[in-house]
Amino acid sequence: MSKWLQSGRRRDICYLLAAAPDGQLRSQRLKSTLEAHYDERLEPKSFYGSLSSLVEAGLLETETEGLYDVYMLSPAGKRRLEAHVEWIEDCLDDR
Repeated sequence: MSKWLQSGRRRDICYLLAAAPDGQLRSQRLKSTLEAHYDERLEPKSFYGSLSSLVEAGLLETETEGLYDVYMLSPAGKRRLEAHVEWIEDCLDDR
């Protein structure tokens, strides 16, 4: 697995994008959804650092729509996430 998906927050960002109806979300929507899930406030510097790391690694793509940054999984990000899901399913099947 890529070191970029070893972080739970980065994996969760990828899962949220994979689950988005149109495959993309605004950065603020990603942040607020994670904050609700974690039940705590995320430091903006840390959160946006996670997004930047995923973009630099080629796992996310970004577009600007007006004032907003919109993120989506890249083809490489989709493959890595699917491989991780398969690994989880294999682990659960071995129980």
